[in-house]
Amino acid sequence: MKHTLQRQLRRLATERPYQIAVASAAALAIATTTGALVAGADEAPVGQHTASTVAEMRSDTAASRGDARDADPSASAAPTSASPSSAAPSASAASPAAKASSDPDLTAKKAAPKPPATKVLDFRYQAQNTYYNCGPAAVRNALSATGINRTQDQLGAELGTTEMGTNSALDTTRVLNAEVKGSPYRTRMFAGSPSPAQMDRLEADVVTAITDGRGVVANVAGDAVDTNGGWHSFGGGHYVAVVGYKDDGRTVRIADSANAAYGEYWMTTINLANWIATRGYSA
Repeated sequence: MKHTLQRQLRRLATERPYQIAVASAAALAIATTTGALVAGADEAPVGQHTASTVAEMRSDTAASRGDARDADPSASAAPTSASPSSAAPSASAASPAAKASSDPDLTAKKAAPKPPATKVLDFRYQAQNTYYNCGPAAVRNALSATGINRTQDQLGAELGTTEMGTNSALDTTRVLNAEVKGSPYRTRMFAGSPSPAQMDRLEADVVTAITDGRGVVANVAGDAVDTNGGWHSFGGGHYVAVVGYKDDGRTVRIADSANAAYGEYWMTTINLANWIATRGYSA
């Protein structure tokens, strides 16, 4: 018994220092780690500091991952949720209206103003100086509205007028275009009684020419009545100038060189069209 007790005492004596050393080392490690975590911290409890430090470490980790994404070019190439339609339109995708408003050539092109309902040219009337010079006189009266002064003899030579008169509206168109800049005149011929479409064309041609400041020359034949009931008869043919219109072209102003006493009168465009039947006009 005595020997057994002595052996146990020796064992305790030899083992105790080892266990104490191990425990001391563990305590020292824990103290060192805790001290490092709380170094420089305020007076808060150790548990609170430890949780705060862990949170900061997680935050630092997340931040470092974000920095890594910013540094990685492939990270910025990730698709976004924005649709293609949300992008701002480019200059090349501008609407036609926007292009037109920014194009000085297009904005300069504006619609032509509506012709006036009534217009009479400021012309200088002259009666024909021979019984066959109605052609040269009509052309001369029409040209005077544009400021062009020619004598009946000068124009008669250009028209090829003889004692038999002037051949046709083709000649008056040719001479008018030779005198007026831009050759604006065109010939309209009637093979017989004018159709409604030809009457409308005559009305439109008169309005266009008068609005442009040009007189019209008509080759007429037969009888016609003016708006006052006056009777005008030229069985062998005649030339008159149209120097104005009213009622939007439904009535025209005639300059007739046959007789200075009745040198001007109004006539409906329909009556003038029927007076031109089988002949033509220059407008």
